Amino acid sequence: MGINQNTGVLITAVLVLVALLAAKPASAQKPGGILKMYTVDSPASMSILEEATVFAERPMMGVFNNLVMFDQHVKQNSLESIVPDLATSWSWSEDGTELTFPLRQGVTWHDGEPFTAKDVVCTWDLLTGKSNEKLRVNPRKSVYRNLEAVTTNGDHEVSFHLKRPQPAFIGSLASGYSPIYPCHVSARDMRQHPIGTGPFKFGEFKPNEYIKVTRNSNYWKKDRPYLDGVEYTIIKNLSTANLAFIAGKFDMTFPYLPLRLRQGGL
Repeated sequence: MGINQNTGVLITAVLVLVALLAAKPASAQKPGGILKMYTVDSPASMSILEEATVFAERPMMGVFNNLVMFDQHVKQNSLESIVPDLATSWSWSEDGTELTFPLRQGVTWHDGEPFTAKDVVCTWDLLTGKSNEKLRVNPRKSVYRNLEAVTTNGDHEVSFHLKRPQPAFIGSLASGYSPIYPCHVSARDMRQHPIGTGPFKFGEFKPNEYIKVTRNSNYWKKDRPYLDGVEYTIIKNLSTANLAFIAGKFDMTFPYLPLRLRQGGL
């Protein structure tokens, strides 16, 4: 099967990038700037808990935090690569049915409200269908069928109570589909203007056009994020998107390779 012209241009660009990186030392990280990239579909909403694809998850992951996450510096996810995020540590009960997390203190939501253990309970009450408020769609409810309840011990500790031992349960909490939602914001409002604790604040979502997030200057991780924002332009045709990248309109291309070819005059 032959290679079409657009694909050939992209392959050539990748090869040129490899040559440039091999010839020049990596420059130091500099803060600031807007990262411009594209996404190939327009999600129905901005609510990660209600969306089943990466097209809402990818731009919204930076708006939220998990209790725990997979270490981004480890190439392959495993239970051994899980690290704390909004939790500071975790421990299992002797019988393997209770997973307890001390929580990070001093974290605030983007609207200034404090993050507490109650928010964790509200999140999993939504996911398991126990809250009075319901998600419009709940694609991951079955993931938590072994979860009996989530309880608090004050404002800064939560415990997940399982029906039976499930050592890999923490892996579900570390996935990109397990952000913590605020108790004080309705599920309806989270669809169009999500509030999180993450490094970026939700900016704007215009269906079939773009998604924008902006820097959270009060993020609890010191000196993060580096970027002032990220803009995702929605382009459903990959050929059109790749040509726009080659023309210099985007900083990254599918599958999100950072190609700075303009620096080489290309």
